[in-house]
Amino acid sequence: MLQELKSAAPGAIAGEARQIVRLALPMMIAQVAQVATGFVDTVMAGRVSTDDLAAVSLGASIFITVYVTLMGVVTSLNPVLSHQLGAGEKEQIGETGRQGMWFGLFVGLLGAAAMLLAEHPLRLWLQLPTDVEDKVMLFITGTAVGMPAAMVHRALHAYASSLNRPKVIMVVSLIALALNIPLNYALIHGLYGLPRLGGAGCGWATGIVFWFNCLTLLAYICWHHHFRPYGLTSRMSWPDWKRYGAFLKLGLPIGLSFFVEVSLFSFIALLIAKLGMTVVASHQSVLNFSSIIYMLPQSISTALTVRVGQRAGAGDYHQARFVAGVGLLVGLVTALCTMLLVLWLRSDIMAIYSPDPKVIAMGSSLLLFAAVFQLTDAAQTIASGALRGYKLTTIPMVIHITAFWGIGLGLGITLGLTDWLVSPMGIYGFWLALVISLSIAALLLVSYLARESRLRLLRHNTLQES
Repeated sequence: MLQELKSAAPGAIAGEARQIVRLALPMMIAQVAQVATGFVDTVMAGRVSTDDLAAVSLGASIFITVYVTLMGVVTSLNPVLSHQLGAGEKEQIGETGRQGMWFGLFVGLLGAAAMLLAEHPLRLWLQLPTDVEDKVMLFITGTAVGMPAAMVHRALHAYASSLNRPKVIMVVSLIALALNIPLNYALIHGLYGLPRLGGAGCGWATGIVFWFNCLTLLAYICWHHHFRPYGLTSRMSWPDWKRYGAFLKLGLPIGLSFFVEVSLFSFIALLIAKLGMTVVASHQSVLNFSSIIYMLPQSISTALTVRVGQRAGAGDYHQARFVAGVGLLVGLVTALCTMLLVLWLRSDIMAIYSPDPKVIAMGSSLLLFAAVFQLTDAAQTIASGALRGYKLTTIPMVIHITAFWGIGLGLGITLGLTDWLVSPMGIYGFWLALVISLSIAALLLVSYLARESRLRLLRHNTLQES
């Protein structure tokens, strides 16, 4: 990929970079809006009572784990649709979109059922005061009601972004964020004849907003002239179960990769609980900030899945490799900027989260680790997105499991809580392990991308010559 960048004209690199940013920016804003919804839920529940805040925090951790995992499964539609667009298969795109909606609906129903069935085992495991448990379960029920709509929305998200129309996703997400605030308030306090649900109302507001997202995005796609030639709503299609095997073959590794990454941070939070509230508060604050700036490489990753998929679908493997190289370059430059900002402003960042000098001091130290892994986290995230554009998801899943669970978690426990290698480093051991695991994941994923993109280019050139 480096060779392609060296041989390319600066104007070509700048042009492709603009295309990637144009596609990534609206999706980044949409993702920030989704993260902000969780932030709003936490703040509004916290103003009711500590029990309500605890209920929302616990319920949200269950919901987010399920949601992100299933979102990864439905993300398989992005490379499929992008390949079809690149290959000029307009007549196939509408049918894939219809089957994608069915697929998202079935995945969402399975997710909702799993969440509802998990409520009894969760009560046995949590062993919290009855009123807190009731609020946790009510929160989970509300989000479960919205899960089918959330996955259909994700299918429509893949449809719109793969057809180069991400702005509507951004607009709908921002409207949904604005809608979530009064819905939260009304359901928390029981206004306008609605039941008074306390913090659990945030879960039901989330479920309602998911249905709003789904129906609004579908209505826009049905209305806008850009989507009409692809015929998503030109006719009705019943489920085609044979297609779902191909979707699952791509999507299950993506979903498992997402689950591995989310669960890594959940496990760390549980493991450090005994180290004291200052450690927990510092860790959670830095993690929250890191999740916000992670939206930058994540949005570039999604854009690369689309751009690389379109080029690969068109059989232009030279351009696909070039797009992947430009995407990595854009991501690393962006990550370098965020790294420098974090290093410069880390004390000010922590002061936003807490006035406690101990939390600010420890959090500022942890932000040093977060700053260091900006480059490697961006590299592994963006490389994963480019590989999805090539429809390569199994090896990245294996790399993520090995790096995040094997090294990030295993080495973190070893360095942080045991004296097997060094004296216990506490929370710093976990964050050092995160830096190492992300660096290894970045090295392996970028190397795999370079190798596979080169092999596909050589294979394509050989076929043309013969």
